[in-house]
Amino acid sequence: MKPPPPPLFYLLFLLSATVISAATTLNATKPTTPKTPASSPTPAPTSSPTSPTTKAPPSSSPLDPKQLEALQSLNIPTTRDPCVQPSPRNATICDNSKPLRHLISLHLSNCSSDLFLSFNALKSLSSLRSLSFTNCHVSPIRFPSDLSLSLTSFSCIQSLRRLSGVWLSRFVNLTDLTVTYTPVSASGVYVILGNMHKLKTLTISHANLTGSLPRHLHLNLTHIDLSDNKLKGKITTSLTLLQDLEFLNLSSNGLNGEIPTEFGDLISLKNLSLASNSLSGSIPDSMSAIPGLVHVDLSNNQLNGTVPKFLAELKGLKVLNLENNGLHGVLPFNASFIKRLAVFKFGGNSNLCYNHSVLSSKLKLGVARCDKHGLPVSPPPSKESSADSQSDSSDYSDEGDTSNKKESHHGPSKVVLGFAIGISSIVFLIVFLILLAKWCR
Repeated sequence: MKPPPPPLFYLLFLLSATVISAATTLNATKPTTPKTPASSPTPAPTSSPTSPTTKAPPSSSPLDPKQLEALQSLNIPTTRDPCVQPSPRNATICDNSKPLRHLISLHLSNCSSDLFLSFNALKSLSSLRSLSFTNCHVSPIRFPSDLSLSLTSFSCIQSLRRLSGVWLSRFVNLTDLTVTYTPVSASGVYVILGNMHKLKTLTISHANLTGSLPRHLHLNLTHIDLSDNKLKGKITTSLTLLQDLEFLNLSSNGLNGEIPTEFGDLISLKNLSLASNSLSGSIPDSMSAIPGLVHVDLSNNQLNGTVPKFLAELKGLKVLNLENNGLHGVLPFNASFIKRLAVFKFGGNSNLCYNHSVLSSKLKLGVARCDKHGLPVSPPPSKESSADSQSDSSDYSDEGDTSNKKESHHGPSKVVLGFAIGISSIVFLIVFLILLAKWCR
């Protein structure tokens, strides 16, 4: 009888195979943390300008008794001097006059339904410079002429139920006018602004304002927001004379015609939105003379022509939205320009395409590749397909996509290898036991 093979050798071989199998399987099934691309920052929404609310230095002078009585009629707490201890939400600010102090700022918010703005109470508040209403659904009344002339700032946000252009036009000394989410009945913007020669910031939005843009505007304006109204007609060239204008929002109206070629005269402009109108024609090249543009939204119009190259030369540009127009040709941008934008949207322009030798297909632009003739070769990818893909959430990280693909490819191979080694070990053990049994006979 032959001596049996040394059991220690087979046991060591079996142990080694099992350890290798377990280590390989553990490495293959080890969870990997996918790289999370940095999300694009969202531009902060542009808020309507508000009047300054710097509190006057403390004084020992009491508030005028007539004004104290007026505040009581407006349900504003007066258990303490409103000048020394302002009511909640800083509703009152006083001056430092002697022997009696007077109110210069009053803010009424979340008013009760039974609040009544009496003419006598308002007449005693003729020292006010700033008056604002927020969520005060009370009926507007006739303002005393002294109060109308003294105000430099008037704000009405979802308040006073309904206003008229004639009513607003009486505030001829305003520098700041804000009306939002309150219907304004007027035959045009000029009815309101005609005599406001000192006005600097104008916001009348979500107000169902009808008519057309005025042919004459006062040159002091730095902020114009007439968004979400029912304005019609063309963009008047009077707008292009406002060299101090920094903010212009005419979105969500019924404006038509072309963007004036003199638009480049708005040399101080930073934020521009003409979205959701019926504007046609091309984007004027004169806009290249506006160096400080940060936000440009011309989406949802009927603009045609090519995308201007000068947009890539605007160093401070952060938001560019040209989607849903009739633009055509090749996008004149490179990857470095697109990467520094917080928002870029070009979809919805069926004849627009990108040069695949300049821009990677990983940048989800919403437009198709160009062929050698500069024409789209295929329809742009649908928004649904790009939204469903996790990798599509990063327009910038090519490295992260590559590494993830490598890991997902190598992972299953290691699992298969470990499984194969484990099966081989079991087969070897069975053969070994059969041979061992024969040797022992």
